[in-house]
Amino acid sequence: MNYFIEGLQGSGKSTLVRKLSEKYTDYKAIREGDYSPVELAWCAYVDKRKYSEILDKYSDIRSEIEEKSFEEKSFTDTSPTADDHMIICYTQIITDIPGFHKDLEQYEIYNGRIDKDSFKDIILKRFRNWNADKYIFECSIFQNIVEDMILFQKCTDEEIIDFYRKVKETLTGRKYQILYLKTDDIASNIDIIRKERSDDNGNEMWFPLMMRYFDSSPYAIEKKVAGTSALLDHFKHRQELELRICSEVFEGKYKVISSKNYSL
Repeated sequence: MNYFIEGLQGSGKSTLVRKLSEKYTDYKAIREGDYSPVELAWCAYVDKRKYSEILDKYSDIRSEIEEKSFEEKSFTDTSPTADDHMIICYTQIITDIPGFHKDLEQYEIYNGRIDKDSFKDIILKRFRNWNADKYIFECSIFQNIVEDMILFQKCTDEEIIDFYRKVKETLTGRKYQILYLKTDDIASNIDIIRKERSDDNGNEMWFPLMMRYFDSSPYAIEKKVAGTSALLDHFKHRQELELRICSEVFEGKYKVISSKNYSL
């Protein structure tokens, strides 16, 4: 059995991953930014040629990059994304080299950095290629993918649901369950993580970045919306959509849990 832990920001996904890891000590927990066989958030995704260029460009930290790099298995078809790739967990590399993290950020697949078809192709192939057991994944099946499809690809709800029907097909025969942490008071949850993700002087670190991310997205620009209220509306819509995906696509494969009160 594998577990996909999902829910909005601040719903308690990290806490649930930790609790499950403590309960099931023989499981491997995959958190955001870790190397994951199914998820690419906070990771650079590059072909072998570009990888060599990155190693040459940052030769002073070559060993650190290699330590946080993983070779993607070859795919069997001939599509543009079928070549061997390297995944670099660059956010885990500590360095004072100016511009290093910003440079590698451009090789993520999210935030409109690649076209819609390539984005879907990469995700489906990685899910199809994955065949393992006893994993606990943090926001690896919904959050980053759905955010990108709404905010940057400007997909309709139906387009996103249709995509997840294909995701389910790729997971045929796999043992998994989606544990969805449902948030009843989104605004209060966001207020909590605004305080939690602040520095020692009380300066917010996460929320200003989240606002810039949302306000500058193609979705927000097209809809002519911005600010905290619009962001909360987006989160409300996203949760409703993700719960709809669970019920319409992953019947029998999910469990909805209150983000405030739950037991394992």
